[in-house]
Amino acid sequence: MFNLQGKNAVITGGGSGIGQAIALTFAENGADVRILELNEESARHTLEQIRAAGGNARVFTGNVADQKQMMSLMQQIIAQDGRLDILVNCAGIAHVGKLDQTAEADFDRIFAVNVKGIYNCMYAAIGQMLQQGGGVILNMASVASSVGIPDRFAYSMSKGAVVTMTLSVARDYIDKNIRCNCISPARVHTPFVDGFLAKNYPGKEKEMFDQLSKTQPIGRMAEPKEVAALALFLCSDEAEFITGCDYPVDGGFIKLNN
Repeated sequence: MFNLQGKNAVITGGGSGIGQAIALTFAENGADVRILELNEESARHTLEQIRAAGGNARVFTGNVADQKQMMSLMQQIIAQDGRLDILVNCAGIAHVGKLDQTAEADFDRIFAVNVKGIYNCMYAAIGQMLQQGGGVILNMASVASSVGIPDRFAYSMSKGAVVTMTLSVARDYIDKNIRCNCISPARVHTPFVDGFLAKNYPGKEKEMFDQLSKTQPIGRMAEPKEVAALALFLCSDEAEFITGCDYPVDGGFIKLNN
């Protein structure tokens, strides 16, 4: 089950965190992985891990916020592979701040990557999926799209947009054999979390990590591989009946936090 043998998967943000975990998991399960990443060094690190494990992957460097770049890179991938079976949009950035702490430049930066970036990649991929008779798109949203989280105004805005774009694409292409879903993680222990704590709470990293972990009713943060496991299922043939859904991976955060 959940075998991706013979499928080509483009994963944005595949150089670190959740995107890297998805790239590794997909490769382990037979997919030919195409890592689309702004940071070439981190992408190469993921590539080395995949190849060391006997998997197949290539790296493409670009900025998801630039539509011309995404169109060009997607055309390169399609020209080399002949098809595009799976697109996973993981590339994203964060911003900490309330409305009055969010400058226009902050808002535009978040929108450019988290919203327009996903639009750009889906736009660049949809033509090939229509031509070949189907495909799977998976977007990375957040629990911030469903509940109010303090100090995350712009980030929450962007993730709400991800969910509604997902639903729209799922509805518009349901009769074209193109499925589109999204995953909404709560806090996941990634390098971003470690960097955030080191920057904002120097000397108190462990204390704050424990505090943030306990905001999930289950008592800990998720591991990237746990999000990747759900991504594997949603992009596999076993999930052929699933489209237009948002899946929380949240340790009970949405429903059990009273």
